[in-house]
Amino acid sequence: MTALMTAELAWYASGRFYRANDGSLADYGYFLHLPFADAPLFDGKPAETTAYFTFAATPFKANGIDNGALSLGLDPVGEFSLYLQRRPGATFADPASFAQGECIATFRRTSLVVGTTVDASLAQTSGAIIGTNMFSARLIASRAFEFAGKHYDLAEAVGAGITQFGTAATTPISPPPTGYDLVLPFTGSAIALGRAG
Repeated sequence: MTALMTAELAWYASGRFYRANDGSLADYGYFLHLPFADAPLFDGKPAETTAYFTFAATPFKANGIDNGALSLGLDPVGEFSLYLQRRPGATFADPASFAQGECIATFRRTSLVVGTTVDASLAQTSGAIIGTNMFSARLIASRAFEFAGKHYDLAEAVGAGITQFGTAATTPISPPPTGYDLVLPFTGSAIALGRAG
């Protein structure tokens, strides 16, 4: 397994942000690319239901501030984990299904995450309005595993962790699953932090 260079692409992810009825937030999804050479990522046509590798965040409470047409979401430091699902079956209708299988890595965000959304009605614009965010996360746990006849360990590939850039839609997915009042789709791309020191 080859180690990534600092700032080399580590992954592409697709997922959804969920706001529970109690106001807590979390994101869940799957990977379109990982630094696992030759490892199959899907059991069939690419989708969440066929993904071998998924992720799930620990729910958290966020704050927000407004600055004109910009709404800023302030997410606290928190954790998310990656899972190997040898029998894929995650579904966005059941967010907890993304946290099944073997936990192969856990990351902790290193600081506050600021997500920015443009309010179209205040900006007086038309067309698609999106939200963005960026954060760094340190790898705090990683477990080597065998898959499709090869050895993999995320720690060997990304080093100390990742920095991820995210883009989210502002149009909610309806209806949300039971227990949630808001769901927004997003995509994220991450680069490796490389070796510490």
